[in-house]
Amino acid sequence: MSRRWELDALRGLMLVLMTLTHLPTRLSYPLGHTFGFVSAAEGFVLLSGFMAGLVYSQRGRRQGAAAMRHGLWRRAGVIYLCHLVLLLLLFGVFAGLAQRLGQLDVSNLIGHYLEDPRAAWLQALALLYQPALLDVLPMYVLFMLASPWLLCHGLRHGWGGILAGSVLLWVAAQFGLGEALHALMMQGLGLPVRPEDSGSFVLFAWQFLWVLGLWMGAESASRQLQPPRFPRWMVHAAVLVATACFFWRHAVGHAPFGTDATLNLLFDKWHLGPLRLLNLLALMVVVMHFGPALRAALPRPHGLETLGRASLSVFNAHLVIVLAVLTLFGGNPALRPPWADAMLLALCFLLLWAVARAVQARPATAGGQPAAWPGQLTSGASR
Repeated sequence: MSRRWELDALRGLMLVLMTLTHLPTRLSYPLGHTFGFVSAAEGFVLLSGFMAGLVYSQRGRRQGAAAMRHGLWRRAGVIYLCHLVLLLLLFGVFAGLAQRLGQLDVSNLIGHYLEDPRAAWLQALALLYQPALLDVLPMYVLFMLASPWLLCHGLRHGWGGILAGSVLLWVAAQFGLGEALHALMMQGLGLPVRPEDSGSFVLFAWQFLWVLGLWMGAESASRQLQPPRFPRWMVHAAVLVATACFFWRHAVGHAPFGTDATLNLLFDKWHLGPLRLLNLLALMVVVMHFGPALRAALPRPHGLETLGRASLSVFNAHLVIVLAVLTLFGGNPALRPPWADAMLLALCFLLLWAVARAVQARPATAGGQPAAWPGQLTSGASR
């Protein structure tokens, strides 16, 4: 199967938006939630699930369930190793340097580690402690570990039961399932890991995006990637919802209902609130419906495609850059002149581009095939 460059470009766009949001500059707030009350993280998880379903379902059909299972678990191991490297940098380099420089922004990210470094290390290795900014890869590890069973069941028995169970878990997450299970687990293990130290993403809510993407990828592989046909009423409704949320977001800011915390939960990011999910699904329908026409009409975005092809490596590099900036310059861009923001952004994207190019310039193996790099183990081409 030829590579689908538009999927790489979409992943590249998500990486750019995440970088603009995480890097502390004057653009962080206005460019966060660019397309409505949805962040780049939702799109990235959905796309990643889609690519996993597409690539590994094809591998399962060609080589069997064992090969598919091995590939997914190998991928999970690579992501876990990347997470360990980021932890080493955060705890071993940036934490000490931030304390010497008096930068509280990094210290506030790792309060649990500063209170008890040894316990925090052990809990981080077990994915129980997830410092802020470093809570995405652990979620991916768990999703990858569960994917072989989901794909095997879906390919053999259909996806109806899996999707229904995923929706039920998402509903339960809206009523505190994640928090309740966390409290029970910490009490049973006797660990003092606070909920806020266990990652911002509520796993039982965000699993729905992964399962949805996994199903769509597997279905796309089985029908040779033919785009779905949505009813006209659904397209019109999706355009209406996406347009309304876009203008609403840029009119009022990130809090759709101002200071009303109860109503804002409907758009909550970490629990993937119901109206936030509606906004995301509307954008998904719009992109899938109009995407083929846009793909034919617009010039090919080679820069985004390059970043998306090396998504894991670029994602890790952007986190290292963000931590370095927080450590050296702090998280308040108002303390720096505007030209410093411009220089930070230019240098950041130059480094991310260099990382992506280095990943794709890997040497060939003896058999003539390119050697696999971590950032390309689930690229847009099937193996």
